[in-house]
Amino acid sequence: MSLENPQRYTVTAALIYANGPIHIGHLAGCYLPADIYVRYLRATGKDVAFISGTDEHGVPITIKAKKEGVTPQEVVDKYYTQIKQSFEDFGISFDIYSRTSNQIHHETSQEFFLNLYNKRHFTEETTEQYYDDVAKQFLADRYIVGVCPVCGNENAYGDQCERCGSTLSPTELKEPLRSMLSGSKPILKATKNWYLPLDRMQPEIETYVNSHTEWKTNVFGQCQSWLKEGLRPRAMTRDLDWGIKVPLPDTDGKVLYVWFDAPIGYISMTKEWAAEQGRDWELYWKDKDTKLVHFIGKDNIVFHCIIFPAMLMNEGSLILADNVPANEFMNLEGGKISTSRNWAVWLHEYLDEMPGKEDVLRYVLAANAPETKDSEFTWKDFQNRNNSELVGIFGNFVNRAVVLTQKFCDGEVPAKCDLTEYDQQVLNELAQFPDRIGQAISQYRFREALAHLMDLSRLGNKYLADTEPWKVIKTDPMRVNTILNIALQITANLSIVCEPFLPFTAVKLRNMLNTDKLNLPHTGWINAGRFDLLPEGHELGEVALLFEKLEDSVIEKQIQKLHESKRMNELATKEVPAIKQEITYDDFAKLDIRIGTIVEAERVPKSDKLLKLKVDDGLQQRQILSGIAKHFGPEELIGKQVTFLANLAPRKMMGLESQGMILMAEDRDGSLALLPPHKPVWNGGTVS
Repeated sequence: MSLENPQRYTVTAALIYANGPIHIGHLAGCYLPADIYVRYLRATGKDVAFISGTDEHGVPITIKAKKEGVTPQEVVDKYYTQIKQSFEDFGISFDIYSRTSNQIHHETSQEFFLNLYNKRHFTEETTEQYYDDVAKQFLADRYIVGVCPVCGNENAYGDQCERCGSTLSPTELKEPLRSMLSGSKPILKATKNWYLPLDRMQPEIETYVNSHTEWKTNVFGQCQSWLKEGLRPRAMTRDLDWGIKVPLPDTDGKVLYVWFDAPIGYISMTKEWAAEQGRDWELYWKDKDTKLVHFIGKDNIVFHCIIFPAMLMNEGSLILADNVPANEFMNLEGGKISTSRNWAVWLHEYLDEMPGKEDVLRYVLAANAPETKDSEFTWKDFQNRNNSELVGIFGNFVNRAVVLTQKFCDGEVPAKCDLTEYDQQVLNELAQFPDRIGQAISQYRFREALAHLMDLSRLGNKYLADTEPWKVIKTDPMRVNTILNIALQITANLSIVCEPFLPFTAVKLRNMLNTDKLNLPHTGWINAGRFDLLPEGHELGEVALLFEKLEDSVIEKQIQKLHESKRMNELATKEVPAIKQEITYDDFAKLDIRIGTIVEAERVPKSDKLLKLKVDDGLQQRQILSGIAKHFGPEELIGKQVTFLANLAPRKMMGLESQGMILMAEDRDGSLALLPPHKPVWNGGTVS
């Protein structure tokens, strides 16, 4: 059952690993829905603590550090700053955005662990764990790679398969296994760790989950799947050197499991925020009248709906989440977003390249939010929604309402009088929108709420189109006053109800309407739906363009950038081919490799690959066919010295005989390069 009439809200957004920047998948899956929800709650006057930060103790941090040749601390310092700034620039309105490396978090996590330890809620077990005998250290699940038992992915991690999304343990991976540290095959070695006995807690967890049948189907269904399988004990400590130290004697080299300390971060960050604000943090985590909501992506459901609640139950004094509205994944241009392949739209790059268009991205991501199934972002859809909806519907209505008022009423709100039946019908319809939008947001149906917002803009557009004030002004100026007053009241309502979704646009609207001069809380949802938000005679501000049309060239540039960045990343990560099977010197001695000069070159008719070359080898001019036409034009080869295999048996191609083979080097990107001597030599010179 959901908490009714909560006194306050604690809203958390997943702690993101501080090992890279934010992309649109992160935003659509977690942070934008959370921000919309929180902005709405604040507008309705609720007491809210919106908490998030960076997770700085995960294995992905150490992997990133090794890859970049720096310390884990340098990695997290760099990305915490970048991530925090990107969120601020995008309008994500956290009350605090902190980090798990802060001392208060270390202390809170260790206290939490000791609380459970002293209550004997852990089991102490010595088990065999994978160990890298070359690197001389135990391997975290993420450091072990093998074959996924579900989909056959040969590069599945020991904790999760990124191809199919399955949650795994290292012992479930199929051979061959390898360590990400040394590439060697890991061995099993005995070690002691502390486990949370989830199997013993299954009845309590089932009761908790089953009391929330109102949860989204994707969340409730995944929980039921785990419970049906049967919960198993899970280690809450790890053999690592990066993380929060286990606060027990003789535990050097052991840290708290990242998924034990990360959710505790919500609590430690609330403590940090409350201390700064002079508030009591316990009200937000211990009071039964507080509603706790976790916003996450679907890959974190088990941790927030089963493991963290189990930890909280064992602690005993903290509230459990009332809802966990996890989203599915957002795909990109027909493929899964992949940071490793650089197949992503990065937020910091978007903000640099599309200045002033924060709300366009917020709108498109909210309209396409993967609320119950995976969705897809494409740049063409981005363009269409901007041009057709934001410019063509929302912006068009507001612009007409304000510009016509400037033109016909000297920029002042006119008086309305003698309402027609149609006028009253429009006002009655207007009054219903705030509740429609608010209800949808309250039930985590953000796409539906946004659709209602756009319908309000459509209502305004239709009203102006039906009443045609630009025509009526010639015959009935008083009637125009009423029409424009109603259009402006709709605009004023839009400035309130659009704020959770389009906060930057809401500011522009308030400036255009000059509402700061009015004694009217600009985000007060209680005011939404009224017909008198703008009083008669109120002077409007300057007209500004809310949105601008996006041209094809702008979108094509983004599409090309996406594909080029993926290509460059693939080139950068392309592995050097393995050395071929060993040969003897006698095998090599059989090859007659020489230097010659190309004296003639032409394309082979009916072939897009072959060039016909005449090569002066010092004895004769021999004909060699080479499949390099896609890399070189005939004219650029004439006069070039090349390395060629002279004693290759002749072979026919396209009816022509080839008497040898030009030797080339293939670069990482597949392009070919000639192999000339570093100084001119005589034709026929041998390579030895």
